[in-house]
Amino acid sequence: MKQKLLADSLPTVDTFRWLNERKEEMAGLLAELVAIPTENPPGNNYRVCTDLLERRIAELGLECQRIVPAGAGGVGENVPASLLASYGSGARTLYFHGHYDVVPAQSPEQFRPVRKENFLFGRGACDMKGGIVAMLYAMLALRKCGAELKGRIGLMLVPDEETGGKRGSGRLAREGLLGQAGVGMLLAEPTSGVVWNANRGAISLRVRVLGKSAHVGLQHQGANAFERMHRVAERLQQLKREVEQCSTRCAVGTDQKRNSILMLGGQSGGGTNFNVVPAECWFTVDRRINPEENLAEEKARLLGALEECREIGVPLEWEVLQEGCSARSDESEALGKALSRCVREVTGKAAGFEMCPGLLETRFYAEAGMPAYAYGPGLLSVAHGPNECVDLRRMVDCAAIYALTAAEVLNG
Repeated sequence: MKQKLLADSLPTVDTFRWLNERKEEMAGLLAELVAIPTENPPGNNYRVCTDLLERRIAELGLECQRIVPAGAGGVGENVPASLLASYGSGARTLYFHGHYDVVPAQSPEQFRPVRKENFLFGRGACDMKGGIVAMLYAMLALRKCGAELKGRIGLMLVPDEETGGKRGSGRLAREGLLGQAGVGMLLAEPTSGVVWNANRGAISLRVRVLGKSAHVGLQHQGANAFERMHRVAERLQQLKREVEQCSTRCAVGTDQKRNSILMLGGQSGGGTNFNVVPAECWFTVDRRINPEENLAEEKARLLGALEECREIGVPLEWEVLQEGCSARSDESEALGKALSRCVREVTGKAAGFEMCPGLLETRFYAEAGMPAYAYGPGLLSVAHGPNECVDLRRMVDCAAIYALTAAEVLNG
């Protein structure tokens, strides 16, 4: 790596060297975070995690504000608080963003962090507590290197991302507390070395089909909810064939498809015994929409298909599990260009821009008119899995990329 000055005298090599010397320190903080089982659902140990983060942020000399939105719900250890750490001064803010909740573990052992050479294993190491550590140390590197910013960095740490962000970013956005005076946002999701500048939207439902219970020998006196459920599934399969004809113009990964998505039966259940007519059966529907599609229109199509089933005599009801819009930020935005340059500067490789196959919290910032991108140290292929891990060398690289990008954007 050549010695190069970015953003009015921030030296690339010095910044990277300072961060690399703190790799073990960063690994230690990550191990502490992984050891806290912030599983969501249901949303456990939020208070323990935010207390640790708040304490470490203060010890490292940065300002930190705890935000508990009105009516956020949760009691005791599980209040869904957010933290906003900051460095710099002035109103103009580049937001670093991360979530501290994790998906449920496959085994309790995943909350016992394990170090194997340059890799740290454990639930949340990849998605996305490793990214949080990288962003925090990026801010410290800027402070330690004496970078004077024309604005500030705000590190927003939120709960409930894994269940749609209703009590986290969603509520902060609705109350006007997210992205104030923002010039852009970087998200530390596990992007496998690419930049995600777009994401699919999501509408996820649980559909309950009702019947009437009866003994198998008297099944004529009952109404079979399972058989009725098949009629609903057939109608939704028709809709699936229609919507999956749509494709996006966004770049996608080599292992992904451009088609819009409707998936049936991610979860399902019903009935009480093999010899009893089921009085209720249920299944989930997960609809993922491309940026070119309209969330309200696609939701209406989906619910309209369910209403059609009601009209032909199938008693059913549904609940919305999550709902979020698609979003896209052009790679030609100043933040996109700066991020791309800094990725190349640190890694020696150009950063490709792709659409994330899932839902991203970049959408909340994009909806407010800010360019928003995801780029993090983890690999999507191990996120949520039994061998979740993060490469600590990538964590250091990302911290340098975040620091350099922030300095360039705020001082450019």
